Amino acid sequence: MSLNGALAVAARSLEIFSAGVQVASNNIANANTPGYVRDAVSLTPAGSYKSGSLLVGSGVSAIGVRQQLDSYLESRIHSANTSAASSSVKSSVWQRLEVTLNALGDEDLASQLNSFVTQLQTLSGSPDSAGQRQIALQESQGLVDHLTFLRGQVDDLRTSLNDQVTSQVEEANRLINQIANLNPKISSLEANGLNQSDAGALRVERLNAINRLSELIPVKVIERPSGQIDLYSGSDYIILDGHTQNLRTVPSTDGEFGVLSVETTVTRSFVANGGGEIQGTMEARDEILGGFTKQLDQLAAAVIHETNRIHSQGEGLEGYATVTGTYAVEDANAALNSDAAGLFFDPQHGNFTLKVRNTTSGETTESVIAIDLDGIGTETSLNDLVASLNAVGQVTAQVTADGKLQISAASGYELRFGNDSSGVLASLGINTLFTGTDSGNIGVNQTVAGNQKLLATGKGGGPGDSSNAVLLSKVLTGASKQLGGLSITQFQDNLVGGVAQSSSAEQAVSKGFTGFRDSLLTQREQISGVSIDEETLNIMNLQRTYQASARIITVVDELFNTLLNI
Repeated sequence: MSLNGALAVAARSLEIFSAGVQVASNNIANANTPGYVRDAVSLTPAGSYKSGSLLVGSGVSAIGVRQQLDSYLESRIHSANTSAASSSVKSSVWQRLEVTLNALGDEDLASQLNSFVTQLQTLSGSPDSAGQRQIALQESQGLVDHLTFLRGQVDDLRTSLNDQVTSQVEEANRLINQIANLNPKISSLEANGLNQSDAGALRVERLNAINRLSELIPVKVIERPSGQIDLYSGSDYIILDGHTQNLRTVPSTDGEFGVLSVETTVTRSFVANGGGEIQGTMEARDEILGGFTKQLDQLAAAVIHETNRIHSQGEGLEGYATVTGTYAVEDANAALNSDAAGLFFDPQHGNFTLKVRNTTSGETTESVIAIDLDGIGTETSLNDLVASLNAVGQVTAQVTADGKLQISAASGYELRFGNDSSGVLASLGINTLFTGTDSGNIGVNQTVAGNQKLLATGKGGGPGDSSNAVLLSKVLTGASKQLGGLSITQFQDNLVGGVAQSSSAEQAVSKGFTGFRDSLLTQREQISGVSIDEETLNIMNLQRTYQASARIITVVDELFNTLLNI
């Protein structure tokens, strides 16, 4: 090699090693920058040339500054982000539901149920005590208040998750638009005479946006040779060859509760599978909280109907001059247990006892009212029931304008009720303690609440009769058709225990997903992260190499001077 060749090799080496020092210095400067990907100068031996009979190398060439990134590892991180984010949201909601239930506190659901029946047990010892009767009504209202409060708290949580979905969609759209805007900038920069180097800062910005987006929705990234990326979520494109579609919320309903679903703006595909915070939030809202609400409604319905079935067959300290049902039928000519009647609690084939008492003499006349619902021949409708009641002396019955049964006694008489094998009294809301059908509308019958003497503690045995109060005090332990044969206590225990178990299980799943994601991030850090020690060693090595190249130039310069002085 000639001295000129040696000088050129050394000079080019100085430039390359200077660039290496600059890249290493940039890495060190960004060591604490979130999401930064380490750069490295890619070197390759320069081309050889023939000098006489020798093939001589021409030094080293830099082919670009490249980010140290493993695309396969990045795709695994995106997938792990999606799973971990979804599970984390659901775990958080389970824990919030646990706090709402306050299962370990003194004012939990079990305590309210127990206080209700405990007071009924106390009342059975002195059924004619006005004070104890009033306390029993207060405990009934306390149970109602707790159920409606609990339902309200869960509904508030669901509403907050709806708001969260809206915020997540807005954030996802910002990220999608950010990625779409960065695509052409990166492509232009890398093609503008610099196509051998990555547009490092812009690529880091895009990579961070993709990572965050992968926590919101599932993503799949495909990079084109131009440096631009195509982005998919499931089978739908998000960014494709310069075309972009965003996400939007769509109003929907879950029963009576308004919810938001999410779909893409162009293909109108629902974002509901694959994980991510958006899916996790919607699942938590609809499956975790919505599922709990349905169970709470089922429990409340059982409390209402099982209590009312017992209460409607008993008597208070006085009877009714007029009693109006709390449940309406949609069609007074339809069989009472048919869908057309529209009763929430269906009656069955059987009968009930109507008692008409002379308030002056105390003489009582009992009439058995048949309810024909055996599926054979003509079935009893509300109008049929009214006709049967009007056939009883001193009794007038009618269907009110809003479809409820109203029964009135003649002047000087009062109405009382007895055994009801059909359950029609409870189904129509006659002589009942509770109103409503679920945890959202349960209430205490205001007629009874306004007159504690109507609280049905006995079965006709006089003021000291507590036989019905004893039955009411056992309402939590009897098998309920509303609960598939479980008792109210068993169902409540399963409900609260199920929340605790599901919460614990989801926390374990969340920890598993998070641990897996963190292990991938650790691998990424080993490949793409900045090590201050490693970069410092690189600078020291480059410095020595730079000094060696500079020494070559000095030696060549001395040789030139020697030649010139000969």
